[in-house]
Amino acid sequence: MSARDWQVFDSAELMEKVAGSEAKILEFLRVPSLSVSIYRLPAGCKDMQAPHMEDEVYYCLEGKARLRVEDKVHDIAAGSILFVRATAAHSFFDIEEDLTVLAFFGGG
Repeated sequence: MSARDWQVFDSAELMEKVAGSEAKILEFLRVPSLSVSIYRLPAGCKDMQAPHMEDEVYYCLEGKARLRVEDKVHDIAAGSILFVRATAAHSFFDIEEDLTVLAFFGGG
């Protein structure tokens, strides 16, 4: 096994890179079958994302908000794991506490 076969990331360091008062996203891993980003939305922020061409899984690291997927609404908080299929309209809203999620995108 070579160093190219694995990588280690520190969530605290990644969270520092997206800290601040504006929405930020940082892709920190991309391989042919997968990409992973950390996405931060401060409280009161508006999520402006559009549907993606890849399936996506979110893991909520911190915060409290709601996620709309098509016509369904889900409450989310730290520890929530969410799946959104490719091309589904979705966005976070009612962001009560600064929201930080890991976003895993399946490669195609």
